[in-house]
Amino acid sequence: MVSDHHYYQRRAMQEQVAARNALTEEGRERRLALAQMYREKLAALTA
Repeated sequence: MVSDHHYYQRRAMQEQVAARNALTEEGRERRLALAQMYREKLAALTA
């Protein structure tokens, strides 16, 4: 089973890549927002 830490870290990275590859500005912004959400969840785990 993957730990929460690794899951949030992996998802944040995946969303960053998806944001770079997004075809529209709206898609890019949504992916960046998701990446930020995962980074915040990751930070809450380590706080």
